[in-house]
Amino acid sequence: MQISVPVRVERNYIQKLRGTPEEIFPLLCPVREKEWAQGWDPLAVYTSTGFAESGCIFTTGEEKPDSIWIITSFDASRWRMEIVKVTPGFTVGRFVIALSADGHGGTSADVTYTYTAISSEGESFVHGYTEEYFARFMQFSESALNAYLDAQREENGAS
Repeated sequence: MQISVPVRVERNYIQKLRGTPEEIFPLLCPVREKEWAQGWDPLAVYTSTGFAESGCIFTTGEEKPDSIWIITSFDASRWRMEIVKVTPGFTVGRFVIALSADGHGGTSADVTYTYTAISSEGESFVHGYTEEYFARFMQFSESALNAYLDAQREENGAS
């Protein structure tokens, strides 16, 4: 048995979203994310409800699954979820998203990504997963989700 000290990185970011947690939480779903995240297109989603739920599994990749994602915790009443992403021979990721109302009609999304390498290639990825890279990624998704929320509000005639 090989026991190793993990090569791991953890990054955290607080997104400021222009919608309520009740509006936003359902959009954090492998199916619904296609509505607002350009380029997001899971290969398969295994779900009893058709949407995000505890135990939901989805795969991503180009033509065949590169990564397997599992929603390990899903609490719609507390607007919190945890996802584990396994990329065989590369990394294991753990993502925690917790929403909270900001008191002004918006939402703070506390997003934490943790990656652990399970190969030398994975170690290179982990070492390159910088705070700056993560912040740009979070800002990009924050902007995309806010643009979607603004468009929905405009479409529904709300200001």
